[in-house]
Amino acid sequence: MKSSAPSSSGKVILDEVGFPIPERSLVGVIGPSGAGKSTLLGAVTGTRPATEGTVRYDGRDLYADYDELRHRIGLVPQEDILHTQLATRQALLFAAELRFPGDTRKSEREARVDEVLDELGLTPHARTRIDRLSGGQRKRVSVALELLTKPSLLFLDEPTSGLDPGLDKTVMEMLGELAHDGRTVIVVTHSVANLDTCDRLLVLVPGGRLAYYGPPDEGFAHFGKKTWAEVFQAFDREPGRDWAAEFRDSPRHARYVAGVSNGTPRPAAAKAPEPPPPRQSRLAQLRTLCRRYLAVIASDRSYLVLLGVMPLILGGLTAAIPAAKGFTGAPGTNPDAASKLMVMAFAACFAGTGNAVRELVKERTIYSRERAAGLSAGVYLMSKLLVLGVITAMQAVVLVLIGTVGVKLPPHGTFTAVLPELMLAMALLGVASMALGLLVSALVGTSEKTLPLLIVLSMAQLVLSGALVRLNGKPGLEQLAWLSPSRWGMGAAGATIDLGRITPPAGDPDPLWKPTAATWGFDMVIAAVLLAVFVAAAWYRLYRLRPRRR
Repeated sequence: MKSSAPSSSGKVILDEVGFPIPERSLVGVIGPSGAGKSTLLGAVTGTRPATEGTVRYDGRDLYADYDELRHRIGLVPQEDILHTQLATRQALLFAAELRFPGDTRKSEREARVDEVLDELGLTPHARTRIDRLSGGQRKRVSVALELLTKPSLLFLDEPTSGLDPGLDKTVMEMLGELAHDGRTVIVVTHSVANLDTCDRLLVLVPGGRLAYYGPPDEGFAHFGKKTWAEVFQAFDREPGRDWAAEFRDSPRHARYVAGVSNGTPRPAAAKAPEPPPPRQSRLAQLRTLCRRYLAVIASDRSYLVLLGVMPLILGGLTAAIPAAKGFTGAPGTNPDAASKLMVMAFAACFAGTGNAVRELVKERTIYSRERAAGLSAGVYLMSKLLVLGVITAMQAVVLVLIGTVGVKLPPHGTFTAVLPELMLAMALLGVASMALGLLVSALVGTSEKTLPLLIVLSMAQLVLSGALVRLNGKPGLEQLAWLSPSRWGMGAAGATIDLGRITPPAGDPDPLWKPTAATWGFDMVIAAVLLAVFVAAAWYRLYRLRPRRR
């Protein structure tokens, strides 16, 4: 097996790594940092295929038949792959809905979840929130998620990372029991304290080459050392030594690699690929994701309070801006109207972007695993849009209602009453800004990067709204403002109250504030187009996060 790095340097990360894995066995993978352990995991699970060589599973080529074989493979990454705000059983039930065939009855899903909970000793914690479990228990929950579909191959990346020695031993013993109960388990680990639990041990050296494969207790005899720390020190002190060649020439290679491979009967003909089990329909996936997302939101009371309080505060700040004439007045006599409307638009932008800017990046690990298991990128994104869109639109309506308390309004808007038009404009502005937040969340690599970007985007939308700085007639700035939802949301709101007439003249009125139904509709359509563009870009980014193919 050979795999090249994703960079253009052409660096080989795995080089001629080949080994057989016995059934019902626990295989440990160890090696110094940079030896290619994570790359090996990606290669043998199909999430990051090797550039050369093959991975055969029950006589089948994993890469060629990945769509069917992926359902037999469980992968537990180092990070949590469940929403930790949910109770253990609740989280597993949602996962079962997404992963089980569409014709599976609810009672069957519940029975399987209870069976897995019992198998891993999690039944006493079924109603406990995952974030309140110990580190070892949380890792058991992640394993339980992968066991739902009864995989015959289970891979784990650093399952004991951060655990104390006692929990490390407990987790490794649990994995050994899982292996001997009828599945093959492969563990990539830095911990060498409990490797005696493994049936086979694979040791990689820097350069991605195989230095040893066989029973753990024979490893010390092969290297002539007493501890694995001494073995790793030898790798570092003798970088020019060809450890892989020494292993190939050893009797243990002949016994545990070449002998097993040569002795394995090969099928007379390749098995015909079996069709993958029928997945849930996309509509069913969408219902499940929306229900799960609402459950996650409802489980976080502080976040719920924030969602409710935010429009009250922002609306109150808008209402606090003095405007004796409200949104009315003779031509050129009401400069306060522009300020009040600008703050209202800024508040809608800030609320929408703030609601969404962390929502995708904080679930990146969860999404990546569910995507590999067959989740549609479009359905996942649509669940965020629906739930957050409704929340954001409601916040915008509350914001407008509070911000216009005691404010004088014109007798009519461009085609109906002023208040409904303002609500529609601010709601669309908030949702478009929310879509922009989702795009940013899909592009960034960590949640820590989102707060600075939220501030920058909010300030940019304030400047590009057209109320703080005159935009029409300013080349470059005017064109840049076309990409800002605030430009069009502010334009629709300005058209509703005829802002270009009641504010003091400073040249020609902004054409986007013309008080006609056509202008209001044009502003709303462009805001909707921006919403669609942001959603499409976010979808494309999520789609690109799928497992790579060779």
